[in-house]
Amino acid sequence: MIHCKTAEEVQKIREGAKILAKAHAEVAQLIRPGITTLDLDKTAEAYIRDHHAVPSFKNYKGFPFALCVSVNEVVVHGFPSGYMLKETDVISIDCGVYFKGYHSDSAYTYPLEKTSAETLQLLQRTYEALELGIEKAKAGNRVGDIGSAIQEYVEGFNYGVVRELVGHGVGKRLHEEPEVPNFGKRGKGAKLLHGTVIAIEPMINLGRRDVVQESDGWTIRTKDKKPSAHFEHTVAIWNDKTEVVTTHEYLEEKYWYKWRNKSR
Repeated sequence: MIHCKTAEEVQKIREGAKILAKAHAEVAQLIRPGITTLDLDKTAEAYIRDHHAVPSFKNYKGFPFALCVSVNEVVVHGFPSGYMLKETDVISIDCGVYFKGYHSDSAYTYPLEKTSAETLQLLQRTYEALELGIEKAKAGNRVGDIGSAIQEYVEGFNYGVVRELVGHGVGKRLHEEPEVPNFGKRGKGAKLLHGTVIAIEPMINLGRRDVVQESDGWTIRTKDKKPSAHFEHTVAIWNDKTEVVTTHEYLEEKYWYKWRNKSR
């Protein structure tokens, strides 16, 4: 069952989302060759806790970190570690914040200075797919309208759309109904109603869509070991508008490598 949120509930999500956005920004300013992914995790957790919030992911079903840090061919759910970033890497940072009884969730994929042009193009188009999905997140539309918009766009470039992992409702629980796949058919799936809050998060592979799970039980990587991109926003749907509750504004201000073409 989809729990539609009141204005008061969304205000709490909005407050947590601001903490989340600024935690992302604290991480963004550290992303450089030589930094360890565990250092990024510690920075995010410290910021979140210093602002009287809780990292949503830490201890969620046993996940041991505040961040999911996914490098290169890792799609999602990567463990922070002693791995030092290289100048050719691409790194996805996924983070959630629990504040005043409600979760918010967002992700951003960063290229480093010598990331390949082909991978940069994947990131740009995946971000554009997120924006196209958000445009379809309107009261009266269906979940399939979001998924089909994302799928049609990225498959036009022969990218692979991950099927095993999807977006989701957000609220008192980190993952609620409805599921929000990045593929589907227009007019199909759950109806989007006033007060629906969802996380839209395209996970798009440079190569084929197939993925495998590593032995840690969490890390998901591309089967062909080609790079993957992941961007996410928490979105509230109202009768008269669609509100993007999370923001990437702060992290894009802090990140030193200005790579994204804000064409939309």
